[in-house]
Amino acid sequence: MKTNYSKYLLMLCSFFILGCSNTKFLPEGDLLYTGGSVKVEDSILKRKARKALETELENLLRPKPNKQILGLRPKLYIYNLAGKPKKEKGLRYWLRTKVGEPPVLFSQVDLEYNASLLRNYTENRGYFKTKVQSDSTRNGKRATAEYIVKPSKQYKIKNISFPDDSTALGKAISRTQKRSLLIPGNPYDLEVIKQERDRIDARLKEKGYYFFNPDYILAQVDSAKGDHEVNIRLKTKEETPSKARKPYIINDIIVYPNYSILTDSIVYKKDDILHYKDFTIIDSANTFNPRVFDRTLYFKKGDLYNRKNHNLSLNRFVSLGTFKFVKNEFKVDDSIPDALNAYYYLTLLPKKFLRFEVKGSTNSAGYSGSESKINWSNRNFLGGAELFTLSLFGGIDFQISGKNGGHDIYTFGGEASLMWPRLVAPFKWQNSSEFVPKTKVLIRYERQSKSEQYTLNSFKTSFGYLWKESAKAEHELKVLEINYVSPKNVTASYLEEAATNSSLSKVIEKQLIFGPTYSYTFTNTLKNRKIHTFYFNGELDLAGNITGLLLGSNAKKGDTIKFFDVPFSQFVKVKTDFRYYLKLGKESKLASRFIAGAGYAYGNNTVMPSSKQFVTGGANSIRAFRSQSIGPGSYKNIDPNAIFLQDELGDIKLEFNTEYRTKLFSIVEGALFVDAGNIWLLNEDKNKAGGQFSKDFMKEIAVGVGAGLRFDFSFLILRTDLAFPIRQPYLVNGSNWVIDAVDFGNRSWRKDNLMLNIAIGYPF
Repeated sequence: MKTNYSKYLLMLCSFFILGCSNTKFLPEGDLLYTGGSVKVEDSILKRKARKALETELENLLRPKPNKQILGLRPKLYIYNLAGKPKKEKGLRYWLRTKVGEPPVLFSQVDLEYNASLLRNYTENRGYFKTKVQSDSTRNGKRATAEYIVKPSKQYKIKNISFPDDSTALGKAISRTQKRSLLIPGNPYDLEVIKQERDRIDARLKEKGYYFFNPDYILAQVDSAKGDHEVNIRLKTKEETPSKARKPYIINDIIVYPNYSILTDSIVYKKDDILHYKDFTIIDSANTFNPRVFDRTLYFKKGDLYNRKNHNLSLNRFVSLGTFKFVKNEFKVDDSIPDALNAYYYLTLLPKKFLRFEVKGSTNSAGYSGSESKINWSNRNFLGGAELFTLSLFGGIDFQISGKNGGHDIYTFGGEASLMWPRLVAPFKWQNSSEFVPKTKVLIRYERQSKSEQYTLNSFKTSFGYLWKESAKAEHELKVLEINYVSPKNVTASYLEEAATNSSLSKVIEKQLIFGPTYSYTFTNTLKNRKIHTFYFNGELDLAGNITGLLLGSNAKKGDTIKFFDVPFSQFVKVKTDFRYYLKLGKESKLASRFIAGAGYAYGNNTVMPSSKQFVTGGANSIRAFRSQSIGPGSYKNIDPNAIFLQDELGDIKLEFNTEYRTKLFSIVEGALFVDAGNIWLLNEDKNKAGGQFSKDFMKEIAVGVGAGLRFDFSFLILRTDLAFPIRQPYLVNGSNWVIDAVDFGNRSWRKDNLMLNIAIGYPF
């Protein structure tokens, strides 16, 4: 096939011309500002430190030039292309104001102001008497700014002294010296001094000094003695008010659980006042059982004020999920000196609410469909801030493509759950976390029907605990989880094919699974400003272990024990999910995920139940392959007479995904990705040659690549990913890589290899 290179050359030239035309629309006599540079001239600083300082200083320069991609400024070009709209709506207005970006003009650059910024920054870092020179360079209709920074030798800290007076405040500050951020020998840095003041203030807040603040600390810097060294003396300012110089205790604690933030006024009668332990509760509606506040508040009457307990109490009120607003204030008690009265004003969320959800999706298995769900919730079901939720759901997926098309899936069911904001247990568990521990009971029924195949009835119930030890770490322990799956209405044609296909027969087996499960999640992805963020989830599933050991079940010897004529499952399953996000720029990142899992069945059964086995492939996995179509190992079902599409299952799973994400414009984000992985069987299956895990497992890894667009509508992210395989594990060994076979111009290749996935949210 002859390639039309002239077309690509024309496109390249067009982009070059478009990039150049950005200067055509500049105001008369002005120039396009293309950026500034900083050069640090210092013979003492090492090259690496000098370059780091130059980077820090360049980030201070204002204004920032127009954004570039591959040397071009597409946002500026779109701004110019759209022109000035006649009205504040329509496509032209949207392109110019939302997608485009106005030119940054050289007339907006204040060289002296930037020079002053650079000088102040370097002197605050200890480079006193810094000299800064500024200049500019013009090139056609473009201009740049250049700054030369000549710092003197950096001053370092020689000695630090804390208050040595005999006052209670002075002694309290002196006791914080052990963990001081100001260390002799370190460079002088104004930012570190500010951090030190904040650190001291935080320590004092833990000791009752409610009215103290960092501005009351004065850092006196003496650079007169020594060779480029400074002595720093910390002291309290003379104008520090008397109330900031003493610690306070907590006296009365008053809670308003039914406070209206709209009226911002409190009217109550004497009968509305309830005294419970150390608390005074004012609520004419008796909305809550008073024990809710005893478990949530960390202050008790007579306690020394402590900011940690202050924030802890507020966070626990918020985590109850019952209040829309939580307001708190402390007032000095009129009758008791050095005492604070604590007031909590709690604005309720609607007690009962109804939510309706609709979602649509399509996947690489050829299914398209939708699901609807209606939830009714009560946020204070039993008067103790319990959350009761009743859900009904239903959906349908149409298989509109593929060789085995026509087998639509119908799903409907219901779920009821009750969550207590405490640990319901026979023992007392003291939790000092800022998050309220919770107990959850769940009952669920789901009916799934596959046309012309079978119907599965699934019953599930569980009882367990959820608790957070911090904002980053969360635990979930289901003390008991019971799953019962029963097939109905299995068609004769399905039974006929299942008789010779173990994958199909496993799906319609009755399953009884019970036992504890535990999961642990750690993440710091809440802090989006970090360069490196992580997510980890580990799951442990122990099904039927104690029961199997007590009853002496042994399926290998024929000693299978049944409950209600169904053998219970006995296995151990472990799964880990690790994700790493590397921030490359303000609007781009590299996201990676690694999944590893294994399940081992023993005792009462020899194979894992199908609902607990691993699968791979699909919109949130290896996107170049149909959902649940990869593996196990190098096995591939190539039966041309198969009527029903089988889902491949495994006992071991390894998967790796990585993708580059970057914002293109407005709400549109682009991605390039690579997915790899497979599943394997722990034991040999004669019907699945090559499916068992072995030392050669790396030769059986499936690999796919692709690109996608993501549309961020704030309330949801719509994702479209187009992928194709470059390594197929089921091909003859040695020819698994199929990069050479990639042919986008071939219709047959596109039909067999291109996979379009449309989904909601990121894959990981």
